[in-house]
Amino acid sequence: MIFYDRLEPSHLEFIAAQKMFFVGSAPLAAEGHVNVSPKGLDSFVILDDNRVAYIDLGGSGVETQAHARENGRLCIMFCAFEGKPLIVRLYGTGTAHPFGTAGFDELRDSFPAVTVPVRGIIELEIHKVQDSCGWGVPLYDFVGDRKLLTNHNGSRTQAEHMERRYLTNEKSIDGLPGLTRPE
Repeated sequence: MIFYDRLEPSHLEFIAAQKMFFVGSAPLAAEGHVNVSPKGLDSFVILDDNRVAYIDLGGSGVETQAHARENGRLCIMFCAFEGKPLIVRLYGTGTAHPFGTAGFDELRDSFPAVTVPVRGIIELEIHKVQDSCGWGVPLYDFVGDRKLLTNHNGSRTQAEHMERRYLTNEKSIDGLPGLTRPE
């Protein structure tokens, strides 16, 4: 296990080859729930060697946005399911940029492959990068992306998508503020 203070060229190459990643977050409260979310669908970008972001397509919960708003502690993990075994973790401070905010507007063009309505963008300011062996990660073959989420989001306008998100993502499972309408 080795730590770095920024993404190195080997990390950039490894991350670019991965088809999915995981986002971990937690509230400050000891009784709160730790959340780990799998992500994919060409939703991740490297902004520079200390900043990354992913576009938040939405889902059943709003934990990562709520935790980012409350305390900013996030970890993004990539692991090799094919090829050389490796795990790369990005530790840092996350910022949630919901749709309709200036931060969202500034970063939206970084995701040209995502053409459906989305909930927001999560940006991570990296404090520490860790890589480790990944010897225990099983080998899998990538078959393809599931189209369910993009088909679902694409069946609504951005306004319709957000209206539903405002209703269903108002609070996290721990009662933290989730998605709020921009002022």
